[in-house]
Amino acid sequence: MTPSSTALLTIDLQNDFLHPEGAYGRAGQGADSILALPDRIAPVKQALTRAGGTYISAQFTLVPGRDGEPLIAAHLKKLRPFLTKGDFAPNSFGHALVDTLAPADFTVEKVAYSAFYQTRLEYILRAMKIDTLIIGGIVTNGGVASTVRDAHLRDIHTILLSDGCAAFNDDVHDATLKSLGSVTEIVSCARAIAMIGEAA
Repeated sequence: MTPSSTALLTIDLQNDFLHPEGAYGRAGQGADSILALPDRIAPVKQALTRAGGTYISAQFTLVPGRDGEPLIAAHLKKLRPFLTKGDFAPNSFGHALVDTLAPADFTVEKVAYSAFYQTRLEYILRAMKIDTLIIGGIVTNGGVASTVRDAHLRDIHTILLSDGCAAFNDDVHDATLKSLGSVTEIVSCARAIAMIGEAA
């Protein structure tokens, strides 16, 4: 790892997912393992940025339609019927990165699981000459897994934070980590911090 060509990429660590007044909090949807992530990842961010690395936040976005109602994929509407007007809307409180991790050097709005799908992420990586991504966020089996696999397809080296990502079900989280072992390096947040220190 070379810190200057490495970025921490977090997936969906936003108020609408984590804050009590966010969309998921109001609906009573959440998990302790998810709520613990910002405090666990913040030291990784601090270590990497101090060493000259970059922090990128990928944030799930529901694009408002002409009447303000969000454009929601049918499968997501069925899965999360509580999502409504204003949720995950750009420039809203709910869309914003949680305070513990703010600010990011770059913010990428995403409309699907992967942070690469129809976003400017690849442009940022090329422009900043980044060849390694340290990845954490939610959910392990959704946005995190999709992003890790898409990075692998692009020959971008990834380091997945085993305790820096989470799912609504611990068994699903564990199974996903096992399945991703063939395409990414998997380490704890503490080990990632040590790796940054060794490289710096």
